[in-house]
Amino acid sequence: MQTNQLVLIFCSALLLLGLLAFYVGRAKAARVRSAGGSMFAQPDQYAWFAVLSTAGPAILVGAVGAFVMLLLGADIPTFYLLAASLVVAAAGLVVGLAQVRPNFHARQAIERVIRMALASAALISIFTTFGILFSIISEAVSFFQMHSFWEFITGTTWSPGDSFLASAGRGDGEGAQFGSVPLFAGTFMITAIALFVAVPVGLLSAIYMSEYAPQKVRTVAKPVLEILAGIPTVVYGFFAAITVAPIIVNVAGFFGLEASYNNAVAPGVVMGIMIIPFISSLSDDVINSVPDTMRQGSLALGMTKGETIRDVVIPAALPGIISAALLGMSRALGETMIVVMAAGMRPNLTANPLEDMTTVTVRIVAALTGDQEFESAETLSAFALGLVLFAVTLTLNLVSVLMIRRFREKYRVNNL
Repeated sequence: MQTNQLVLIFCSALLLLGLLAFYVGRAKAARVRSAGGSMFAQPDQYAWFAVLSTAGPAILVGAVGAFVMLLLGADIPTFYLLAASLVVAAAGLVVGLAQVRPNFHARQAIERVIRMALASAALISIFTTFGILFSIISEAVSFFQMHSFWEFITGTTWSPGDSFLASAGRGDGEGAQFGSVPLFAGTFMITAIALFVAVPVGLLSAIYMSEYAPQKVRTVAKPVLEILAGIPTVVYGFFAAITVAPIIVNVAGFFGLEASYNNAVAPGVVMGIMIIPFISSLSDDVINSVPDTMRQGSLALGMTKGETIRDVVIPAALPGIISAALLGMSRALGETMIVVMAAGMRPNLTANPLEDMTTVTVRIVAALTGDQEFESAETLSAFALGLVLFAVTLTLNLVSVLMIRRFREKYRVNNL
């Protein structure tokens, strides 16, 4: 019998056992209650506890077995694994029905199960983060055994040279240079241009929607603005390369400046348009969270609405606005497609945004999609770049979380 058929039979049997547990458990609880027993929970709660005790352990056994088979390479027949899960489900059914008695707190038991499930979900997220970090560090260490960490951090030339030949034993790799400064300089320059576009537009649109826009306009304008977040980045890349880049070249030529069609301004502007919804939506929520009593007090003291927004609302919402900008910055740091299509792939250390340059994420993609050996320094350099970029974005996210927490604590105290 095929695996998909076995899984279908398993799901059907587990569903039948769950239905049996629900109706039998509710009927038993109703009988105990009708006999005059004092129950700590409602009959439906006992029924749902019976369902959880039936399906929960069975699904857990199946998940652990699948984990052992896929990740550890153990050879467990699917039939025996699913049969064992059904046996555990049957045992759980018996235990769940046995717990339907007056002195059992079914509601508290269900809440404990839900709490454990939520904690497990949080632990999965944490372990996934550590797994990603471990996989990056393990390969980055191999790269730093080939090349100096200090030269990688401070070097101003990125030229892999014949590193791929060295890994195959056909070259010495002496001409390879892995200075990451041009890559991070391009990353931060394009990100700065994006923030220069996104922060003013996003903040001003948030102020308008939260302080001036009628409810009908806000109902339409906010969803339309947030549509920008759902556009694929490759579409933004086409827009940057075909439309924005020629405009930048023409504008620079009008002022007597020379600009490349693969310049940093075009992807920076388009990337700023892309992250406007993140900054606008978060800033709008933060501004709306400012207590209305502060606005009323300011107006009562004779300040105009504009002065109230400038001197009261914005300073009060500033931590949240900065957090929104940091989250948008983290999003821009990891962007790849727009830069590939509009800025090029040449590591160029320059302070002129009208020249072509590239970013860390673009170089990571180039290193991992080439035809060089995996053990070559060029391929392993992608993990070193990813490690540094991971540290940068993690730091920004931590700062953002701390500022949001500070903002919430501040207004929690004020509201008390």
